[in-house]
Formats: sequence, structure tokens, C-alpha cells
Amino acid sequence: MIRKILLGVLLALCALGAAGWLALDKEQRGLLLALPTDRNVLFWSERQRDAAFRALDRLPFLAKARPVAAGSAPRPLPPGTPLPRLTVDVDAFMTTQRKAALIVVQDGKVRLERYGLGFDASGRWTSFSVAKSITSTLVGAALADGHIRSMDDKVSDYIPQMKGSAYDDVSIRQLLTMTSGVRWNESYGDPNSDVARFDKQPAEEGVESLVSYLRRLPREAPAGTRWNYSTGETNLVGILLAQAVGRPISEYLSEKVWKPAGMEQPATWILSRTGREISGCCIQASTRDFARFGLFVLEGARAGGRSILPDGWLAEATGERVATGQPGRGYGYQWWTYADGSYAARGIFGQGIFIDPRRRLVIASNGNWAGGANARADVDARQAFYEAVQKALDDEAAAK
Repeated sequence: MIRKILLGVLLALCALGAAGWLALDKEQRGLLLALPTDRNVLFWSERQRDAAFRALDRLPFLAKARPVAAGSAPRPLPPGTPLPRLTVDVDAFMTTQRKAALIVVQDGKVRLERYGLGFDASGRWTSFSVAKSITSTLVGAALADGHIRSMDDKVSDYIPQMKGSAYDDVSIRQLLTMTSGVRWNESYGDPNSDVARFDKQPAEEGVESLVSYLRRLPREAPAGTRWNYSTGETNLVGILLAQAVGRPISEYLSEKVWKPAGMEQPATWILSRTGREISGCCIQASTRDFARFGLFVLEGARAGGRSILPDGWLAEATGERVATGQPGRGYGYQWWTYADGSYAARGIFGQGIFIDPRRRLVIASNGNWAGGANARADVDARQAFYEAVQKALDDEAAAK
């Protein structure tokens, strides 16, 4: 189907001639020249990812999106003193990680900013699972606003089609900590895994396709007893959230975060086949605005002098709620947590927002790892960069 659409687009461009081609921006041209043949990003080539990650929201025959409006008063990101020399070579890090963007902000000032892959500060890059932490923040806002009554409410209280399924006894808290106990395979290299297959589920009459897929899955462990990473469950959180707030969550994100946080650019949120924001993925935003989200959270998610979140929510969300089996790393409410009190939003292919309250530090990055979705060495290298920045700041403070 995509190939037929591409053929039609190319024929139309031929008819329009050079004027039609020149009317496209460079990201749209790049994506047309390296168009993926299906929607499954896990199996795209590196070249296809390079083209698509910066323009997914601008070619609707590949993906549709809703806007996330920004306000009229962007938060300044003034330059600060450049970082002292790191134990990691930044140029080599940018190259080996195939970074599109990297920004280090401390005390609200930019101490390092680099771009690559032909990307720049004006562009938007897709977030992948960084969106999970943003979705979690919206759940906290919905609690504060009274749209969600309690973290211990059951999933089926908000999504009635889940009644009778393995999710019937699962709470919102367990969804956010990924401890539902329901079977899910997140293997990115396996075309038969749940994460590779769920978006292909045909929608039943009156039922979201994701709900149709998830409500057929069996239970493997009692709810609340086992952590298992599941993008499907974060996508289910998004459906629950939209039901609770009674409108698209892209609108809610604009109201609760994008405007009060002082984002410079509007964002977009990629939609599923059935027209819902893919809440476990795919917010298209500038890297500077991802850094602003990190600052917003670091400073208590405050708007108009008070937090958009319930008292104590942020500490719960960004502290370890469940062990992951990874040394020194736990999981909160859709945030990865560390023993030193720092925490991170992490996405495959090199996306990330790292927040260190003690050092008043935010690091935002986007990229396209050569190793693809299963790049264990790239994950470790990204973490090593975070630690190198922390050490440089500690050395700098000790020298004063």
C-alpha cells in the first residue's frame, strides 16, 4: 500500500515539475527519497530512520499527527560557561552515537549544545519512549484536576472493554510501573513479538485496536509482583487518560505542560491507526523543548506559582517504585531511576532526557543509533556520557 502511495506521490511531483519538488522542505524531500515501506520503525534501515525521524509528522501518508500548541512566551535558554573538559570525547560521542542533537543545561543555562546528521535547533525529532515520561506527567495532572480519582482505580473503571480480561484487576499505579503481570514481549528484533505486532491488530467494532489486542493477552504473574517493560501498556495509559480527561491528550499536553513550560515551538503527537495519540512514543519536538520539559520537571512542574501535580506525586514518579534487575537502576512511574537520585526518560535509537536534581542538571539528546533498537553498547555509552558530565560538574564545584 505504501509503495502505491509513493508511486502516486512521485507521479504527482513529475506532473508538477521542479516547482512542486522545490516547494517541499529538505526533510520532506529526504523522506520521499528514503521512504520506509511500512509503519514498523523497528525494521527500517538506518537511512530510512535518518530521513523519517525528523519529518514523520509532515508526510501524512506515512503517519498522521495532532498539534501540541506552544504559548507566546518561550522560556529563555541563555548561554552559560562552557563545560570543562570531559572524560568523554564529545566529537567522538556525537559520531559513534549518531547524534542529531545534544544539549546540556545546568542552572537553566546552556553549557553544551551540538547538532549532527544535518539536523539543527529549528527541527523536530521524534521522541520514542521519552513520551512515556511525558504521558506519566499528564496522569499526575489528571489526578490533580480530578479527572482520575485514584492511582488505585482499576483500568476497567475507565476502559469498560477491559472487563473480563487479565487487566480487569490491574490498577493505574501498576500500569505506570509496568507491573500488571500480563504477558508481553518487548523484543525489538523479533517480528513476532507483541511490540512488533500490536499496531497491526484490526479494530473490532467500537473497540480500540490496542484494547482488542491487549485484552486477549493472558496473565503470567499476579498484578504488582513482577516488572516487565511494555510499550503496549503505556499506550493503554494514553487511552485511559483520554477517556478520563474527555479530549485528545495532545490538547491536554499543550494546556498542562507545553504552554506553562515555555516551549518555543509547537510539537506534534503521532497518531495510531485508529486516531489516538501513541502515548508510549512519538512526540515530535525540538531538542531544546525536550530540555525545557526536563527543566519544567526539575523545578517541580509549576505553572502560575503552583505545581500541576498532586503533592508528593513527583517524588513518587521519579523515585524507584520497582526493581528492574539492572544494577543501580529502578523504575518509577514511567521514569528510569538511579541510586544517586537522578532519573531519566529514555527512548530507543538515542533519545533521552536525563535529570539530576542535586546538580540542577538536564541533558537532552536525540539521535539514530547505528545499532538500531537493540544497541546495548549505545545505551551504555549514553549513560557513560551522563556520568562524565556529572563528574566534570563535581570537579568544577570542588575547584571553586
